[in-house]
Amino acid sequence: MDSVIKEGSLGFILLRSQIISEEDITKALEEQKVSGCRFGEALVSLGVVTQEDIDWALSNQLNIPYVRLKKELIDRSAVELVSAELARQFNLVPLIRAGDELSVAMADPLNKAAIEAVEHATGCRLIVSIALIREIREMLEFLYGPAGKEETFGFSSDCYPAKVMKSINADVSGARFLDYLLLYIVRNNLSALSLQPLGDTIRVTGRRSGFSREIGRLGVKYYPDLLLRIRKLSRINGSPDISARGVLGFRYRERNIMFQVLLLRGLGGDYVTLKLHVSTTFPVRVADLGLQPEKGDCFRALASAKNGLVLFSMRDSGDRCRLMDLYLEECDTSGKTVLLLGEGLGRGRKRFSRIPIHGVTRGEPQDLVMAALEHEPDIIAIEDVTDSQSFIAANKAAMRGKLVVAGISSYDTVHAFKHLLYFRHKHCFIPATINGMVACKGVLTLCPHCKQSYIPTPEERAVLPPLTSAAGYFKAAGCPACDQTGYQGKRYLMDIIPFDKGMLEAFESAYESKEVLRYLSDKGYRGIAEEGTDLLHAGEISPGEYISAIIL
Repeated sequence: MDSVIKEGSLGFILLRSQIISEEDITKALEEQKVSGCRFGEALVSLGVVTQEDIDWALSNQLNIPYVRLKKELIDRSAVELVSAELARQFNLVPLIRAGDELSVAMADPLNKAAIEAVEHATGCRLIVSIALIREIREMLEFLYGPAGKEETFGFSSDCYPAKVMKSINADVSGARFLDYLLLYIVRNNLSALSLQPLGDTIRVTGRRSGFSREIGRLGVKYYPDLLLRIRKLSRINGSPDISARGVLGFRYRERNIMFQVLLLRGLGGDYVTLKLHVSTTFPVRVADLGLQPEKGDCFRALASAKNGLVLFSMRDSGDRCRLMDLYLEECDTSGKTVLLLGEGLGRGRKRFSRIPIHGVTRGEPQDLVMAALEHEPDIIAIEDVTDSQSFIAANKAAMRGKLVVAGISSYDTVHAFKHLLYFRHKHCFIPATINGMVACKGVLTLCPHCKQSYIPTPEERAVLPPLTSAAGYFKAAGCPACDQTGYQGKRYLMDIIPFDKGMLEAFESAYESKEVLRYLSDKGYRGIAEEGTDLLHAGEISPGEYISAIIL
């Protein structure tokens, strides 16, 4: 249960106060996933606790004052500092102002975004106490008056007809607003649409062909409800993580179009980006990677190693872990003990013991590797050894006769070699322990049914390789065959570099990464960059995809 609830969270506090059980937490988390509500609301709706129970526990465990709201407690000068819209948005009541300090009563004192937003709006430092939500709402009506009967969603834009705008603003749930946003993405072939909190308003922007323009503005009053709807539809739970992602569906012309939802916690609410979702899954077998025969043989040769260090270099940690899982699929693990260190590993068909490292403090990952060695594993897979101490620990494990499969966060092969050369100059490892390095990049391939001719901008031409045919360049468009995304799928390009005798000599004598790459080029090696150029010239990927996925 410690891995489910974090220290200091509401669940942790209620469990420690013996108000709820671990079973109650599990039920509340399930309810939270279904409804998209906050954890405390889930507990109340299930009848596990009352709001008073939550308020008492928070007050007691966090040493936050618990107040019963009365009219005579309210300082009118404090009320004037906080707008009715802001007070209702975060369910808080201003109590007293003393200099640059403002005392407020809140229903949720753990809502850091609310505290930061009010401090930003008032210029005061908040002193927080807890009050019943029922009393807060009653006091808000007394202080600010009843909410207006002519409710409006608060969206303004020149991009929709007046009739559509009236329909959008008449629905304060945000359902019509969200539907029209998704429709706008499809009809205008946007690469992304974002909701950007600015404190007192939400800016709505669309992005196409590398440029962004404002679509409209949204008031902040109903933004929390809209975020709750988006989280629920995209099955994003109410976790306190700084970022989250999910997928939601939209029915358009008898087709269900999927959108990717990206969230970042920000001041005044989540920063939301919506994109057409290109349905891609990482291959589950090495054969599905589409490797050229020579590279396939190299990959299998690396998988036959009995000891040494095999490095996997990718920027995307999820795909990097999937690739490491594929490697372990190819390894002969019968009669061997395999230990996985990290959260992302272990999603393959083979099952191994996994040791999580989330929450391990700085300086401890390498200690975990050394502790794992005491259990006499034959193979150790380490999710990330980008930092020097973890890399040293991985190298030590390889020197003890273990097969070590390790990930490095790196943009491309060039940066990976720079990383390794830096470690070599710092005497962090012995190069002879490295069996080889595998790097991988995924590129979105264009839909052949709807791709359109494209003339690159001068900035793009400056970095694109010269064309070798008259076919020209192409860009994504969108059609029913590709669910309006403009893309057929994702293709993975790979560098598989064995550290044989010649490669090891070139690496040990090199001072810069370009010297290693020159050695590979002289041997006729064709890697990710060359394969990406072939796809670009064949019209299978766009110039923008080539630049963002291959060059940058």
